[in-house]
Amino acid sequence: MNVAGKIDPMHQFAIEPLFGTDHLALGGFNIAFTNSALYMVAAAVVLWIFVIGGMKRELVPGRWQASVEYFTSFINNLLLANVGENGKKYIPYLFSLFMFILLANFLGLLPLGVIGLHPFTFTSHFTATGVLAIMSFSIVLIVGFWKHGFHFFSLFVPHGTPLPMIPFIFPIELISFMVRPFSLGLRLFVAMTAGHILLKVLAGFVINSANASPLLGLTIGSASFILMVGISALEMLVAVIQAYVFALLTSVYLNDAENLH
Repeated sequence: MNVAGKIDPMHQFAIEPLFGTDHLALGGFNIAFTNSALYMVAAAVVLWIFVIGGMKRELVPGRWQASVEYFTSFINNLLLANVGENGKKYIPYLFSLFMFILLANFLGLLPLGVIGLHPFTFTSHFTATGVLAIMSFSIVLIVGFWKHGFHFFSLFVPHGTPLPMIPFIFPIELISFMVRPFSLGLRLFVAMTAGHILLKVLAGFVINSANASPLLGLTIGSASFILMVGISALEMLVAVIQAYVFALLTSVYLNDAENLH
């Protein structure tokens, strides 16, 4: 958004209704189909196509099948390392979670602006990352209580804790456990938001310096553009790392539910 020569770096995060659904409501609640929902659907569709295309079961795997098998093996090894053999049943969920976040992060980095489209990264909204975190946390709670019953509360009393210290340690450990979904969702949200703001600010430097004078365009504008290229490459790395961290922490939390360490 450019107002009076100024580019608003926060406009890219605005959630806007699409296809004339502005006033679409159900039970008094607005259910407009937004740009955020569009990219969620896009990420889910791309993930579905990716998985379906890799299920050919060819004796000599092609690149597509090899890619799906690689990511599946990666998630399998992640769960084996953090949960053990009991973690294999979570492969479909963790694979879907990891790939969904990864695709969401990458879709938001596509240079669609060159064709007049506005890319949207829904993982830059805490409402989206928070829901993903709550989903993982809910599975941890369900598995923990289903498998261990009220003995699950022993997770909040570290082994070897002196009896007089339990009333103090228990609430601290419980609070630490309960903030996990908040920190899990916040980490992804902050990382994606910060990078996109920085790219937008640098883009503003490029545009405004070029509009100001040819000299500023060649100096400040060129330097900002080169920096944008480097930051974009870094953002691609961050997109992968954040998806990995989300999956890794989810597997660690699942380990607590399965094995009560």
